[in-house]
Amino acid sequence: MDLALAFATQLYPASAKRTIHELKPFSMNPRAAGKLSFHKKFSCSVAVAADRIRVSEVEVENKKHDLLRTVQETQRGLVATADQRSVIEEALVTVEGYNMGEPIELGKLDGTWRLQYTSAPDVLILLEAAARLPFFQVGQIFQKFECRDQSGGGVVRNVVRWSIPTLLEEQEGATLVVSAKFDVVSVRNIYLKFEEIKVQDINIGEQLQALIAPALLPRSFLSLQILQFIRTFKAQVPVTSPERRSVGGLYYLSYLDRDMLLGRAVGGGGVFVFTKAQPLEL
Repeated sequence: MDLALAFATQLYPASAKRTIHELKPFSMNPRAAGKLSFHKKFSCSVAVAADRIRVSEVEVENKKHDLLRTVQETQRGLVATADQRSVIEEALVTVEGYNMGEPIELGKLDGTWRLQYTSAPDVLILLEAAARLPFFQVGQIFQKFECRDQSGGGVVRNVVRWSIPTLLEEQEGATLVVSAKFDVVSVRNIYLKFEEIKVQDINIGEQLQALIAPALLPRSFLSLQILQFIRTFKAQVPVTSPERRSVGGLYYLSYLDRDMLLGRAVGGGGVFVFTKAQPLEL
């Protein structure tokens, strides 16, 4: 006991004062506190903005789906009633509002687009003829834009697959291509200058093929040459000439994203609803 007391006395002499370390409440520099507060607010703002973008994207996709659903039973506009056209126009205007005023992205426009609906008279007359005439069919209709790596314009090709039953293959017996150059003239408008009309990719039907070159061997060299000529045949008609003024028109691209293109032919030429399609080789 005495030994322990002596040891304690050496550590803490009676005349010495013991040092007591007090723990003070944590305090932050006001400037550092302000930075932390700003960081928290900024992080919250970014998170809210990201959530709004995600909600907006979902909303746009839903509206696009609604538009495609309204045109689904109209046979690309051929049998649309006045009431249906009114509903379609309302759905179309709703989608157009999501990127209205944004400049045209030619890289996004480049590619092949399949027609889902139109009110354009020059297209509807083709669809009507196919519906009335037993010897004429209209298959898929496309717009093919070639404007990648361009800044002020490019080329657009209006492509119509058509056929004459028994003579040509169903729906895609031949291809009509109307080509035009286009220039971007404003934020959303392009001006088309039509240059050429072409008929190509003729695929004759089995009946006509058997008539030209019977299935019984041997086939003559002449009959094979005729078949090859028909398959590779192209008829080109220029739309412009030195004596004739170029035919053109203003086209308003009212909506564009990765899988939908909406357009309006300025001057009452009708509206167009396209969806992205697989690349088309011409």
